[in-house]
Amino acid sequence: MDQAREAGVSRREFVKSAAGLAGGAAVLPLVAPEFVHAGGGDLLRVGLVGCGGRGTGAAGQALRADPNVRLTAMADAFADHLDRSLGELQKDGEIAGKLDVPEERRFAGFDAYQKLIDSGVDVVLLATPPHFRPLHLAAAVAEGKHVFAEKPVAVDAPGVRSVQATCELAQQKKLSIVSGLCLRYCEGFRESAARIHDGAIGEIRMLAANDFRGPIWTKERKPDWSDMEWQMRNWYYYTWLSGDFNVEQHVHFLDVCAWLMRGEYPEHCIGSGGRQVRTGPEFGHIYDHFSVTYEYAGGARLISHCRQMPGCYNDMSVQAYGTRGTADLTERNFAIRGEKPWALAGNKRRNFYQVEHDELFASIRSGKPINNGEYMAKSTLLGIMGRMAAYTGKKITWEMALNSKEDLTPARYEWGALSEPTVAIPGVTQFV
Repeated sequence: MDQAREAGVSRREFVKSAAGLAGGAAVLPLVAPEFVHAGGGDLLRVGLVGCGGRGTGAAGQALRADPNVRLTAMADAFADHLDRSLGELQKDGEIAGKLDVPEERRFAGFDAYQKLIDSGVDVVLLATPPHFRPLHLAAAVAEGKHVFAEKPVAVDAPGVRSVQATCELAQQKKLSIVSGLCLRYCEGFRESAARIHDGAIGEIRMLAANDFRGPIWTKERKPDWSDMEWQMRNWYYYTWLSGDFNVEQHVHFLDVCAWLMRGEYPEHCIGSGGRQVRTGPEFGHIYDHFSVTYEYAGGARLISHCRQMPGCYNDMSVQAYGTRGTADLTERNFAIRGEKPWALAGNKRRNFYQVEHDELFASIRSGKPINNGEYMAKSTLLGIMGRMAAYTGKKITWEMALNSKEDLTPARYEWGALSEPTVAIPGVTQFV
């Protein structure tokens, strides 16, 4: 960390490993490490990259997912994040005995992820701000590690393309990659999707995805923080780090729509958005509301709305409208109306955050890897595509979004000056 603070790490140095993977995946050695741990007899060593609240939660769930697992390494850009996370985990008596993270396996700084991967872990949990996901995923797969990758997996199209290449390599290597798009691991969503795929509402003609919620956290800038440290600590409010909130959080419900459409993605979209209540400097430059209409090849539409404002009505849901009925899906209620009415019976409320890890570790033990790569990359692009339409005011096609050359990576990763991004203005901001 000290060397990175003094000298910085150039963008080229930082991303060259990811570029190598994307361009030459086939020449890397293929291994099948999951067979080493099949049957449950061997210890699985877990490393956590990104020690915020979500990363701490993921570590706890990983430690509950298998009886013979240890957290042996932790990494974060900031040492205080790591220390706080480890302290929280140590308070949990159920998993405290599975912690084995001595000082020498606690890594801080921009290069901490690589030191963790090189420390001998078998499974890597990626929970940093989304900007870093493509690079960290590529590095983990290159070294034969199984991965839990929080959503979204990129903030721009080059990142999505990198993730796609990495996940293809993971498939060859027989590595598990489980996505943090957790609604795919929710029993209610799974049963609803199965019924819809079986024709319960007929052909889907329209989808509505709502993510209306109140405000979330902000960080107050301290006098000794550089521009880079300020943006990294307040990462949610910078598109280069988070993708904007319609990518960072609304991706969950966009992904549900892609799931209901059997993996079909729209041909194009138009949209709008802006900043109405989040206008202070602590809110960086992202929007506080988006409205995007996506259109599919067959004429079906997805109407996507998301908003983060205080004092407003909240609604987090997907509605599917078909030729023979409709479906309502939230995290708590699931129902189908029409020719084949149905509502979720009983109390199917297993913690889907835990199910993700249960199934990840079970796949490693069974030697039958899970690879969520295709949908986690494409659904991330679905959110990015909508952001592009709202930021520019232009009609954006799927091919435009996928092949975009817009790279949000800063010139250098160093704890110093970093310009404040401008707020996008529709009709002025250009598509790249």
